[in-house]
Amino acid sequence: MRLAAAGLSYAYTPGSPVLNRVSLEVGEGDVLFLLGPNGSGKTTLLECLCGLRRPQTGRVLLGGEDLYGLPARERAKHVGYVPQIHRPVFGFRVIEVVLMGRAPHLGPFSSPRGPDFKAAWQALEAVGLSELARRPYTELSGGEMRLVFIARGLAQGARFLLLDEPDAHLDPNNQHEVLKLVRGLATEGLSPVVSSHNPNNALFYATRAALLREGELLSLGAPEAVLTPKALGRVYGMGFRLLVGEDGARALIPAQGRSSSSRSTGRERGSGSACSRAISENLSATAKGA
Repeated sequence: MRLAAAGLSYAYTPGSPVLNRVSLEVGEGDVLFLLGPNGSGKTTLLECLCGLRRPQTGRVLLGGEDLYGLPARERAKHVGYVPQIHRPVFGFRVIEVVLMGRAPHLGPFSSPRGPDFKAAWQALEAVGLSELARRPYTELSGGEMRLVFIARGLAQGARFLLLDEPDAHLDPNNQHEVLKLVRGLATEGLSPVVSSHNPNNALFYATRAALLREGELLSLGAPEAVLTPKALGRVYGMGFRLLVGEDGARALIPAQGRSSSSRSTGRERGSGSACSRAISENLSATAKGA
């Protein structure tokens, strides 16, 4: 099954589109990262792909069928959404928040049953939070809240899981834990779509990457082909340098503040420098931990 956007355009204000004829596909086992500056349309694209927003033009296809022609409950069985920001109001227990993901599988007046509780517990175990199952959701850290919402998406049983900046505001270790989990979902046949501001996370965890700017899709393909200093410079309006370690590990760093003699010339540089080796060793250690 594939989730596809075909010529999507969306505008909050008439005449000012935040998405402009965007087309892409997400297949089984894909880990697609969406990158672009603030206001480039990443969140809006995710919300269109899951059915929260209906585009003014274009279509979203799920397995060849019009997503918006399906009942909301049916859509939710296949496409899950993990928002970037969630401000809890009520002190639901963690297990109760995860159980909310089972709503598409319940009748209008039904309560969760054995299989639903089993799915919720399995999801919490998958994100490593089963010990917090009975803790109030409002008492969790920001990183733990993100993991709970990912668990809710897993419990939902959706084949396509759309995550809006799951790596934001997390320390490096928690970023790795969250994105390692996301990457692992692809080995189970799921297809995560991740918006992010971190090109290095995309280089390391994505199978494909897309660059958006002002609502337009500039490029889509393998991360190492899409995420180049030239392309990122065009999107973000600043210079980048590509560092390549002796083991082939790649890292992109801002080129601001460097003298003109050290600017990137389009050639992969720094593979033998101390800085490059340090970054390479860090990425290699992370890869082994994954």
